Amino acid sequence: MNTIKSYGMLLAVLLLGISCDSPKKQIDISPEDLHNSVDRVTEIMIHDIFSPPVASRIFAYPNIGAYEVMALANQDYQSLVGQVTDLTPIPVPTDTTGLNYPLAALITHIDLSRRLIFSEEMLTSYRDSLYAVWETQNPTSFMTSKTYGLTVADHIAAWMDKDNYKQTRTMPKFSVNTDDPSRWQPTPPAYMDGIEPSWNKIRPFLIDSAAQFKPIPPPPFSMEPGTDFYKEVKEVYDISLEITEKGDDSEEIKIAQFWDCNPYVSVTRGHLMFATKKITPGAHWIGITKIASRKSGYGFNETLFAYTKTSMAIADAFISCWDEKYRSNLIRPETLINQYFDDQWEPVLQTPPFPEYTSGHSVVSGAAGLTLTSIFGDDFAFDDDTEEPYGLGTRSFQSFNAAADEAAISRMYGGIHYRAAVEVGVDQGRNLGQFVIDKLKMRK
Repeated sequence: MNTIKSYGMLLAVLLLGISCDSPKKQIDISPEDLHNSVDRVTEIMIHDIFSPPVASRIFAYPNIGAYEVMALANQDYQSLVGQVTDLTPIPVPTDTTGLNYPLAALITHIDLSRRLIFSEEMLTSYRDSLYAVWETQNPTSFMTSKTYGLTVADHIAAWMDKDNYKQTRTMPKFSVNTDDPSRWQPTPPAYMDGIEPSWNKIRPFLIDSAAQFKPIPPPPFSMEPGTDFYKEVKEVYDISLEITEKGDDSEEIKIAQFWDCNPYVSVTRGHLMFATKKITPGAHWIGITKIASRKSGYGFNETLFAYTKTSMAIADAFISCWDEKYRSNLIRPETLINQYFDDQWEPVLQTPPFPEYTSGHSVVSGAAGLTLTSIFGDDFAFDDDTEEPYGLGTRSFQSFNAAADEAAISRMYGGIHYRAAVEVGVDQGRNLGQFVIDKLKMRK
């Protein structure tokens, strides 16, 4: 009897050992895992104060890398190779033992994001917490997926490093021309240099060149009363007086503040000057992509598709817009209003540090709104709570294009753009967005 009991105990121990060593449950990657990672990267970008153009680059590359992993395993989606400039096929996995493609895609996304931000340790800590959970759930699947995800990240990073970004870090600063009254001048309170004057040298993702969607020029500069340009300056001044008279609760001021998205807002207290934390225009539209994906019940693959398509349109919109900004090099309303109308006047929003024409938010919003419409459809109503973490509440829209129109006009309400920059800018963005829609074949 004792022998039987001993054998029984030994068998139980052996079975327990087999159970401990056997593969554990499948690691399920949900769209929320992707949303959370994108949100975490956005938070770090706000902390690091990336400029709007640079932030758009940080969104695009991780999405593309993750998308290529997903498309490799999903016959419903098509690779971006042959569609995106200079992108080559990602390596085929050599070990597929327990390979979890969504997990590998998310690991690719996180690793590329880590390489693109300054505060790597903040994302590394987040990544390691996820790694610990995944490894506990299924060690074999985690290691295989991690190895492949990092291999793809290396491949995308090698392509990324050839987009001229590093070269633009060493290019000359923008030279201010004080002899020409039409040219941009640094604005208060920080009087910062013009940011990213060489951004048109960045390799585009989809458009043929930075100048492909070159807009018509702004009205000829003239501060003679009755000229078109004078009327545009006076209109900005008159609108600001009208809406500030209503008080901070006016709808126009709420709209301006909601779409501000300026990471360079400087606050002066005594002898100290510091920047407040805000998202960029691209980050706002990435947030809207998240809202639409959730409302539509999108799974991981569909969500990644939406992020990837939208982020490429946003990135190319910045390249297109910045090409025009430093070509026309137009002076901001604040400078002229202070010179000609009221030397104490201040815009509702702080003027961002780069030339006026065309409006960056208008171009990006036009491109993003049209791209999202191509994904989710016309008349897609949504509640935009993207700015809630920054104390700006929620605004509701009946469509993405309606949101883009409001984002564009917000720049006039804010006192930082003329009408031409807004109206021409949103058209510039929509023309680019339509090109993206026509060119990209992502769903088979």
